[in-house]
Amino acid sequence: MKVLKFGGTSVANARNILLVENIIKKESVQNRVIVVVSALHGVTDNLIKAAEYASIKDENYIPLIKDLEEKHLELVKELIPVLEQSSWLSFVKKHFNDMEDIFNGIFVLGEFTDKIRDRITSYGEFLSSNIIAARLQYQNLDCLWMNAPDLIRTDSNFSNAKVDFDITDINLKNYTAVHTSQIAIAPGFIAKDQNGNTTTLGRGGSDYTAAIIAAAVSAKELQIWTDVSGMMTADPRLVSNAKPIPEISYHEAMELSHFGAKVLYPPSIQPVMVKNINLIIKNTFDPNAHGTLVSHKVNTQADEKQQTAAGVSNMSHIALLTLEGSGMVGIPGISAKLFQCLSFEKINVILITQSSSEHSITIAVNEKDVFHAENAVNSSFADDIKLHRTSPVQIETGLSIVALVGENMKNRSGISAKMFGCLGNNGINIRAIAQGSSERNISIVISEKDTRKAVNVLHEEFFESEIKQVHLYLCGTGNVGSKLVQQIYEQNQYLRENHLINLRISGISNSRKMFFADQGISESEFANWNEKGVEASIHGFAEEIISRNLRNSVFIDVTASSEVPEVYESLLKRSINIVACNKIAASSDFEQYTLLKNTARNHSCKFYFETNVGAGLPVIGTINDLMKSGDKITSIQAVLSGTLNFVFNNYDGSRTFSEVVAQAQKEGYTEPDPRLDLTGTDVARKILILAREAGYPLQFEDIENESFLPEECLLGSVEDFYLKLTDYEEHFKNLLNNAKKEGNILKYTAEFKDGKAKVGLQHAAPDSDLYHLYGKDNIVIFKTLRYSEQPLVVKGAGAGAEVTASGVFADIMRSV
Repeated sequence: MKVLKFGGTSVANARNILLVENIIKKESVQNRVIVVVSALHGVTDNLIKAAEYASIKDENYIPLIKDLEEKHLELVKELIPVLEQSSWLSFVKKHFNDMEDIFNGIFVLGEFTDKIRDRITSYGEFLSSNIIAARLQYQNLDCLWMNAPDLIRTDSNFSNAKVDFDITDINLKNYTAVHTSQIAIAPGFIAKDQNGNTTTLGRGGSDYTAAIIAAAVSAKELQIWTDVSGMMTADPRLVSNAKPIPEISYHEAMELSHFGAKVLYPPSIQPVMVKNINLIIKNTFDPNAHGTLVSHKVNTQADEKQQTAAGVSNMSHIALLTLEGSGMVGIPGISAKLFQCLSFEKINVILITQSSSEHSITIAVNEKDVFHAENAVNSSFADDIKLHRTSPVQIETGLSIVALVGENMKNRSGISAKMFGCLGNNGINIRAIAQGSSERNISIVISEKDTRKAVNVLHEEFFESEIKQVHLYLCGTGNVGSKLVQQIYEQNQYLRENHLINLRISGISNSRKMFFADQGISESEFANWNEKGVEASIHGFAEEIISRNLRNSVFIDVTASSEVPEVYESLLKRSINIVACNKIAASSDFEQYTLLKNTARNHSCKFYFETNVGAGLPVIGTINDLMKSGDKITSIQAVLSGTLNFVFNNYDGSRTFSEVVAQAQKEGYTEPDPRLDLTGTDVARKILILAREAGYPLQFEDIENESFLPEECLLGSVEDFYLKLTDYEEHFKNLLNNAKKEGNILKYTAEFKDGKAKVGLQHAAPDSDLYHLYGKDNIVIFKTLRYSEQPLVVKGAGAGAEVTASGVFADIMRSV
């Protein structure tokens, strides 16, 4: 014998019921089957809603009941042969007349008790099961309607009755022994107490009914037919890559269903687990799909190739109640008193955690029960509160529980570290933790707004290790930004195949427009993204990134804006990694620089700015490696401006200085205003950043800047600047000729030594490392305690959109 249960969506309408009929026919060919059905989809909710209207004397209950009646009458017309419809239409009308009498009584009395609730809600399953049984009988199948409520006996705890299994098992065994029809159709959810009053088994009780019957008759298997193809590794509404679970243990299924996996009602597992009856979850709308087998079978060997976890589950609308106080320490009975007062008020405790000092106990309850629970606890502990042995209970709402579940987590080290590490790296704060000694469940309480992110992070970490999704937010679409986007699109397939990383450009902004796409902006979309964009502001861009709250997020600043770094701190506080080509933040006030570094460290995220100095050259990374290994930098000598190096390498007197600078700007080596490069301000920022990374707390004002530009060249517009350069050509020629007389060349250098830094135009002799530096190349010469005689030299292209973009790209990869 098999027991099949069909949920509300499976019997929502005539079309779906015909699918159910085909499944029943197929299963009943070789087996006797007992089929448990739910009410038609939405009926139970609307019956309760109508009763609530009636209890407050709102006549809107009347059209609700009429709609439900029409729904059932229409079902009869579609399923029952025309010549047989009359009696069944009368059957439906009779029971809706009975319901109307009950609803009218509620309306008059203004009272809606749990006992009445059970009576009203029982009609849904009663009607659906009778109509479906009639349909099968008229199809000439050996079918009868089984009055399950007369067989399943419970106590009188209305709305959530407890089953008397001793009586129930005998009733069901006797019934199946006497009634030998091939098919029996039974209503789920409904039972009766010892006085014959209708009771119900709680929402999801149809699953429970099926399990009770399966256990009593020792069925070959229990099939739960629903609208999904089995249990999933996570809620597919939250995780697009959620996968069906082919096989799972009873305990794993119970844990997942308890914490929100709606496909299965938790109590329904217990009866079949005791009898070792296989439970299969199948999809009514895809009956050939494998589904999920729930059984005792589980490999307890800690095979590293096995999936560690079975699934990630979540439960929303959770509140925490914390009872704490010094008077709780070492006092027996505190926990008992707490749970007893909640039990008296019928408040379900979902999760418990207690500090080892016994100073506090925290419990999680459904948010709708929180204030009821608060009053109950404060009342129970009133004397302790008055004597300051405990504090009034503390409440926190707007929370969710996320649970990682799996038998193979048992005796396997590092699972908690992996779980908390990936959550911490994504800025998800954990409010409470609970782990049972079985080690098959680690439950955490987090802010409800982080639920989607947390579930996706955990699912990716434990079930999608082959590909890591990274969400990029790009601020700045100039030369460097455009080159970076191009490199990302060109390289992404290689990264997926060889490094298991998928980069998504999920947001982009310039000074005018911003645009977001959580699933990534495709290469074809990028060409005209700004046409779809909305008005941009850097603070609006940052706020949108934070509100989207996507996992593995990286903010990329490829601007020279002083406004963009204003949002760094807020982003870092949400554990959003930052990659900055922009030098403003790292060269700002030392306290601000330190604040950003510390914020990144404290929130387990990355703040990388390698391209601040030397474009794509590994200059800052080299300093970091030297410092980490215990070395100390004693001096730095460098040519740090590809722009100035290009200018002085090409200025030989055959062309004016103004023409050479214009060429540098045309080829993209200078800022839009070349004075930012030629005044040495940019170089001063760079040597400041290097000194800071080397451990020296310098401010920008500490950098000595020996400018070679006449002051008049700094006034006016960029056009005025070029005119002044022409006027001062003789000045520039003198600088060049003075160097040539000594056999030297001009190099704009930065130096750091003895804790002091300076920048300025210097003569480079032929035996200097700076002499043979061509084009736009940069060079950085480090002397350290270990590199005291022969310095460490980093040399290469230090300007240009392509190499700068590649340096930013490298920082992105380091950050993920």
